[in-house]
Amino acid sequence: MNELIAIFLGMVLINNFILVRFLGLCPFFGVSKKLSSAVSMGIAVTFVMTIASIATWLIYHYILIPFDIEYMYIIIFILVIATLVQIIELFIKKTNIALYFSFGIYLPLITTNCAVLGITLILVYQDYSFLGSVVAALGAGLGFTLVLAMMSGIRERLELANAPKAMKGLPIAFITATLLGLAFSGFGGMI
Repeated sequence: MNELIAIFLGMVLINNFILVRFLGLCPFFGVSKKLSSAVSMGIAVTFVMTIASIATWLIYHYILIPFDIEYMYIIIFILVIATLVQIIELFIKKTNIALYFSFGIYLPLITTNCAVLGITLILVYQDYSFLGSVVAALGAGLGFTLVLAMMSGIRERLELANAPKAMKGLPIAFITATLLGLAFSGFGGMI
């Protein structure tokens, strides 16, 4: 149990996908302008990460390894992720059209989000158990959501700030991301 807690906290705080591994930066800067869109994107990415990790762990351990075709894992993982994203996109389009339009191009881009593929590959390399993989994927997704929500809240406040014209928009967002990364680096010795 302690190992699972350590894996979870490690993925959320210490090995955060955005601030430490620099994965998923496209939606981080693209969707973090509005808190509601950021939280929704974070939940969608968390869901895809978790389900993709479950599916790819099972496929890797019960199909690819027994048939000695582990070399195909990247192609298989990409296909699994693309399928899951299409299902989620259809579901969101049917249930909440406003949310679907607020995502814009970023929802289909979850397919190519390096954070989603990254978690599946990391879980293969780290050789976690099934439960460890689920906990790690959930932690990585929640860490992604946490940082995305924090950044969007800060960016909403920065829109009202009296910043120099040259610093408005992405320049101040990059500086803010740097400061968030420094803050999260303080968690490094925690586990």
